[in-house]
Amino acid sequence: MQKESCDILVIGGGPSGGVCASIAKINNPDKKIVVLREHEKQLVPCSIPYVFGNTLGSVENGLAPCGLPANMDIESKVATVTDIDTKNKVAYYEDTEISFDKLVIATGSIPFVHESLQHSLDLEGVFTIAKNVELIKKLKDYSDDKQNIVVVGSGFIGIEIAMEFADIGKNVTVVGGSEFILNRAFDSDIAQEAQKIVEEAGVKYIGSDRVVEILDKNSDNIVNGVKLKSGRVVDADVVILATGYKPNTELAVKAGISLGHYGGIWVDDYMRTENQDIFAVGDCTARRGFISKAPSKVMLASTSSAEARVAGSSIYGIKYLKGMSGTISIFSTKIGDTVFASAGVTADKAEIKTNTTMIIGSFKGINRHPAKMPGTREQYVKLIVSRHSGQVVGGQVIGGDEAGEIINLIGHIIESGKSVYNVMSMQVATQPMLTGAPTNYPLIMAAIMAIKEMEQ
Repeated sequence: MQKESCDILVIGGGPSGGVCASIAKINNPDKKIVVLREHEKQLVPCSIPYVFGNTLGSVENGLAPCGLPANMDIESKVATVTDIDTKNKVAYYEDTEISFDKLVIATGSIPFVHESLQHSLDLEGVFTIAKNVELIKKLKDYSDDKQNIVVVGSGFIGIEIAMEFADIGKNVTVVGGSEFILNRAFDSDIAQEAQKIVEEAGVKYIGSDRVVEILDKNSDNIVNGVKLKSGRVVDADVVILATGYKPNTELAVKAGISLGHYGGIWVDDYMRTENQDIFAVGDCTARRGFISKAPSKVMLASTSSAEARVAGSSIYGIKYLKGMSGTISIFSTKIGDTVFASAGVTADKAEIKTNTTMIIGSFKGINRHPAKMPGTREQYVKLIVSRHSGQVVGGQVIGGDEAGEIINLIGHIIESGKSVYNVMSMQVATQPMLTGAPTNYPLIMAAIMAIKEMEQ
């Protein structure tokens, strides 16, 4: 068996593994860092839906850059790690053992399929959304000449895939377990607005029902429909199970590393496992919410990258006293030509109608000024606010492309514990062709509406 050694070994070359390796190198330029990644080619995870329609058009157009920047002097190779000896600080792949001083596990996530539908994965025409180039290419190639597409799952991935298929003329049905789409990220009023656009694009949505069986009525091992709990049968040439993901922790479990809630690897605020020389970042970790500190199933590249930056700067001692305090569940998507974005607590989840400690401040304005300026469209901002402190704990935005950056600003407001009084007095750069007016900037006006509600 060949023997190798390094100072920092990163297992996994996805967003979190790559970012962690880069940040670790910046903070420890003299350390030898090796990244072992499972695949030669890798997709940008959030781009996967767009390879099926005209937006990207092909799997190749959704590929992430391979490896790491050459000028960083980080060794990256394709290899599958089969075992880790945490006591002796050795990992094994192929006919090689590699010793390390510090280890980062960044093995990501794999598709989650409910046990009642597991059997269907053997049928031709049934697919999950694996973050794997070959499997996504197989789905695209198979579906190219098929007409009836059923997507199971009404989250971001499912809806984005449905819209892409509808855009190229497919007959698309989405089956979701909730009354409206995107219900985990948005309040029902905003989810309904998104759903209208989806249905106007020709996608049929079946809500408050669920798939209980995937059908092979001809007994030829080829899918041809789904059966719902209501008894309804929907014909299908292709069934896509966009039913979420679960932490990929098989290697960690084999190595005896402790897990936390929802099966993710237990880590502290600095992404350290119980073994202070072993870190874990990304979707393979156990997460909690930023506000409630309750266990969270949120899996986002933005959260993973934030965790990676914390770990990369803390590998040889805590350099910055700012750990990972939980996910703020910050999302954005574009449905048609409208952006829907959310961060933090939603009003529905906070049960504001029965919870007197939370209030809503909202404002509907425009994204340009004056109103006749080219590109002008409505911009709606909703803030969820603690009545007693005025702290912003959630926000949602509907609007043009700039809504994606406005939600990032709201996310920073939430993470830094700012109040609506801070937002009210915030100075913003406004320009007629770029933003709303300084006199009624929608984000600031939403804060003012919240203050009005607080002081009644």
